[in-house]
Amino acid sequence: MTDPTAAESLQADAIAQADAYYLDDDHPYGCAETAFMTLKGVYGLEDPTDPAAAVALNGGLAYSGGPCGAVTGAALAVGLLAEQRIADHKRAKTIARELVHGAMEAFQAEHGAIDCRELIGYDLRAPGQHQAFIDSGLWRQACAGQIRTIVAHLAVLADTATWDREVARIEAAPSH
Repeated sequence: MTDPTAAESLQADAIAQADAYYLDDDHPYGCAETAFMTLKGVYGLEDPTDPAAAVALNGGLAYSGGPCGAVTGAALAVGLLAEQRIADHKRAKTIARELVHGAMEAFQAEHGAIDCRELIGYDLRAPGQHQAFIDSGLWRQACAGQIRTIVAHLAVLADTATWDREVARIEAAPSH
C-alpha cells in the first residue's frame, strides 16, 4: 500500500469496528474477542463475527494477567491470515510470529507493557477485582486504547501489497 490515506482508512475502519464491538453498552466482547473479530473482518476471513477461539484469552489468558488479550486475539487473526495466504505451514508460522512480534514491540512502546496486569493494575482473578475493574471504567479508556493500537497496527496487512512487502522484509532478515 503506497497510499498513506488508504492505510489510514483501513486503520480508521478497523478502529471504528473495534469500538463498536468493545464499547457496546452490553459489553458482550472482551479485548481478545474484539481484536480477533475486528481483524478477521478487515482481513476478509471466514466467520468474522465468531469470537469463539478468543473467549478464554481476555484478561491476559483467562484473567491470569498475562499477555494482553487484544494482542493474543490479534495474533490469532494474523495466524489465520498467514495460513490463508501462505501454503507452506512452516513458512506461514514464521511470518505470523514475526508480524505479531513486531506488533508486540509497537504495542509495548506505546503502552509501556504487554501483560494485562501491568497495563490495568488489577488482578482479575482475585475476589472482587474484576468487578472493581469494570466499575472503574478503565476498560473504556485504557483497554479500548490498547485494542485500537493493535488493530490499527495490523489492519494494514489486509492490503496485499503491504502484506507482500512485510513478508519480503521478514524473509530478507538475517535470521531467516
